[in-house]
Amino acid sequence: MKAGSKKDLVTVINRSAEELHQKIDMQRYLMTTLLEKKVGDETLKQLALPTYFPDENRLKQAIMETIEVLEESRKAFKSKRLEVLRKKLTQVLIESK
Repeated sequence: MKAGSKKDLVTVINRSAEELHQKIDMQRYLMTTLLEKKVGDETLKQLALPTYFPDENRLKQAIMETIEVLEESRKAFKSKRLEVLRKKLTQVLIESK
């Protein structure tokens, strides 16, 4: 491994470790706040940093695309498991709105 590559790898590892420490600190803060103040869902949303939650639109888009592919391949594969999976994903998407 080249010296420059090792340095880059160490930088990435250090950055990743620092991000993990920040997330742990945020988790500790949120849990302490919840336990001490018994805050509601709305307050929790205000406390939480958006970077700690997955991008919901991106996840919803991926689920919709998966449902479309399962729908298109429905006749070709005639799988009960795929049908159940498609229906479950559809239900999750409906409930998330």
